Amino acid sequence: MTYPTTIDENAPVVVDHSIRIAAPVERVWHLHTEIGSWPLWQLDITEARLDCPIAPGTTFHWSTAGLSIDSTIYAVDAPHRILWGGPAHGITGVHEWTFTADGDGVVVRTRESWAGAPVEADREHLAAALDQSICAWLDALKKAAE
Repeated sequence: MTYPTTIDENAPVVVDHSIRIAAPVERVWHLHTEIGSWPLWQLDITEARLDCPIAPGTTFHWSTAGLSIDSTIYAVDAPHRILWGGPAHGITGVHEWTFTADGDGVVVRTRESWAGAPVEADREHLAAALDQSICAWLDALKKAAE
């Protein structure tokens, strides 16, 4: 199977944010990729489960904002980059995370694209919702790591 290699730059909604976290890249990577532990530090996520090791083709299950989502990991370059995505409720999402060492910390950048009929029908509202969600995720990751 062929997986995406990056987000869909031409999608109707693309969100791009970064944050500097004063913690070693390995700690931040571990927090972020220990998917089953997400609900412990991300209050918006009520359930998360990964039944296999992190690798391209692995699917994990999680729930956020009342939505149940199955995401497939497309690419992994530990501890520098992870790309996942898939369809959920009519939206095709692709989410990329990069982790770049920066002195005594790490810069975490995340980019996510959304496409599909629900996005076309309510682009402005869904863009704002995704933007808020990504900012909250980064803030929670920073708080958990530091």
